[in-house]
Amino acid sequence: MRACRSRQETNAAVQALASEGVAIKAIVRRTGCSRQVVRRIVRGEREDIVPIRQSSLEPWLPRLDAEWTAGCRNGAELWRRLRGEGFRGSLRVVTDWATRRRRSETTPDGRPRKCPSARAIARMMTLRRGHLTRDEAIAVAQIEDGVPRLAEAAALVDEFQNMIRNRKPDALDAWLPKAEQGMLSSFAHGLRADREAVVAAMEEPWSNGQAEGQINRLKTLKRQMYGRAKLDLLKARMIAA
Repeated sequence: MRACRSRQETNAAVQALASEGVAIKAIVRRTGCSRQVVRRIVRGEREDIVPIRQSSLEPWLPRLDAEWTAGCRNGAELWRRLRGEGFRGSLRVVTDWATRRRRSETTPDGRPRKCPSARAIARMMTLRRGHLTRDEAIAVAQIEDGVPRLAEAAALVDEFQNMIRNRKPDALDAWLPKAEQGMLSSFAHGLRADREAVVAAMEEPWSNGQAEGQINRLKTLKRQMYGRAKLDLLKARMIAA
């Protein structure tokens, strides 16, 4: 019996030994408690229960729940409404409650209420699964389950990327009809209108990437020097680079 036991267990053990007539010195030796603590327990001066402070928000919880259900989800606005009715607590107490309530709420099927932005969904759907975080992978699975058309579009995008990387122009004619019937119809129509250039890009080893890179570099230098230099300095910087 050492001092590691809880407060209530220690009190009960000391009182049991005292009821058996064990001396205080022996109780100290057997329980490991100090002489002062043992004396207080024997005299009934040590309370077993520590009073718990009641939160200032507790009486107002029904009112908060009613306001939340009615559509008020802003912590500051909830606090102002409670203050108008006599609430004396701080703003932080109410905003913390609103934050916990917002995080705990989910839709009936367990999916989060907040939908990711279109840009975030596009990024997650086009990345390889091995490059996604755990939460992103769960979100992608939920999106594919709820919107099958997005899953089909992502599969078509992946197929098109493989076609470009592996230089397979023969697969383009089979891919275009499938893409034109789905969410990539506008993109597919543009490829069909410029089909010869797309096929040439997959067949030929040539690329205009070098020219586009030089143009981009020239535009970057021009923006950096806008309003501060003439063409002769721009020419000197371009040639030196």
